[in-house]
Amino acid sequence: MSKHDTSAVARVVVGVSGSLGSVTALRRATVLARRLGAELWPVLAWEPPGGDSAAHRSPAAGVPAQEWQRLAKQRLAAVLDEIFGAAPPGVPMRPVVVRGAPGRALVGIADRESDVLVVGAGRRGLQRAFSGRVSRHCLAHAVCPVLAVPPSPLQSDLLSVHRRNTWHLRIDTRDL
Repeated sequence: MSKHDTSAVARVVVGVSGSLGSVTALRRATVLARRLGAELWPVLAWEPPGGDSAAHRSPAAGVPAQEWQRLAKQRLAAVLDEIFGAAPPGVPMRPVVVRGAPGRALVGIADRESDVLVVGAGRRGLQRAFSGRVSRHCLAHAVCPVLAVPPSPLQSDLLSVHRRNTWHLRIDTRDL
């Protein structure tokens, strides 16, 4: 895609889970959609606890699945409200809730070469080996350009404070 050929981008699809990484990706996707004149598609993918095979073994699988779908819609609405509030994002937006593994769902929705897929890149450091599966899947399988947004620099500080609170350790507020 050339610098001058931005009219080809129809949608900016972004994975949203409510995590700090996905919120950072949503903010970046909104700026990108605004710059490109594209439609913003925030996508929350969900799976039943234990996966689809566990849901099919349950005798009342239909009822809980409907409840999980409703909760996923509420979660996406809450994240969008937290980020945008009463002010619209400044671009057309089409929120999507889809049942499925996040990586596959995002790649399935961002199925046009003119799309741009935005995902959080996961964590830094040693934790990266155990995280970032969604971004790796999207980078490997998407037919469109993928923007993997690194975590906010504040994320590691917040995780550190959370760990200290969990272990009831003193926090030196001079470093905050």
